[in-house]
Amino acid sequence: MAASFRTWHCLMLALLVLAPAAHGQLSPSFYARSCPTLGLIVRATMIRALLAERRMGASLIRLFFHDCFVQGCDGSILLDDVGSFVGEKGAGPNVNSVRGYEVIDQIKASVEAICPGVVSCADIVALAARDSTFLLGGPTWTVPLGRRDSTTASQSMANTDLPSPASDLATLISAFGNKGLGPRDLTALSGAHTIGFSQCQNFRDRIYNDTNIDAAFAALRRRTCPAAQGSGDANLAPLDAQTQLLFDNAYYRDLVAQRGLLHSDQVLFNGDSQDALVRQYSANPALFASDFAAAMVKMGNISPLTGSAGQIRANCRVVNSS
Repeated sequence: MAASFRTWHCLMLALLVLAPAAHGQLSPSFYARSCPTLGLIVRATMIRALLAERRMGASLIRLFFHDCFVQGCDGSILLDDVGSFVGEKGAGPNVNSVRGYEVIDQIKASVEAICPGVVSCADIVALAARDSTFLLGGPTWTVPLGRRDSTTASQSMANTDLPSPASDLATLISAFGNKGLGPRDLTALSGAHTIGFSQCQNFRDRIYNDTNIDAAFAALRRRTCPAAQGSGDANLAPLDAQTQLLFDNAYYRDLVAQRGLLHSDQVLFNGDSQDALVRQYSANPALFASDFAAAMVKMGNISPLTGSAGQIRANCRVVNSS
């Protein structure tokens, strides 16, 4: 009797592990049976993408953030403007700024060839962000899966809910709080700026008008970012001047030294509530890595579509035709 009970118990545990998420919950094993090679496909495509352009890793992490903050993590940012349908790509925080759509398309095409009609674009974005972080030297984490793709998008929400590079700390805390993310999540997730670049138009006011900035750093950035509005707006500068292509904790050391590129970066270390945590992250890379991974999972849980909600788009850029 005991042996048969143990067998039944093990069988039930196995079924729980392999079963897709139910009751609206995400599960790391959601595709264990329906698309077991998903992780390998995403990782292989991401390796190729980063070998072609290491900066793409930062872009795909940002793509995940910009998706989750608008309608939740539902792939809505991927939808193109088609006919009368207006997507989010033309919103102020996204237009001529968010990148990586082609990499998501490549992953989707490879996944569809192996597991057609099974894996959502929203889940692919989440996995690409995780692999971008890991392949550039950062932490890894288990991604809960089972999101479905939205059939709608909201350009107005993208314009209002995504924080600006000029945001002050109170505004940032409020914006993240509205999504169920606390100040610690805000400060940890901001550490994604340890990789990638930003355009001159996003940091011009900071380097010419802010007073809480290292003078030599401001002078360096002014060389490629003219003071005149409209002049050199798209010129790029690294968010982390030390190791812009390596996912580490140098971003926080930059903040302590008043070398944050964006105003919204430096407000995390400016005599306010997040100063102590920034100092901790600057001195303890393992703490930052752990908190970042946890915050990415938490952000990935913002209002996902599950069960019968939404759809599994065949093409991430357009809603499936009915």
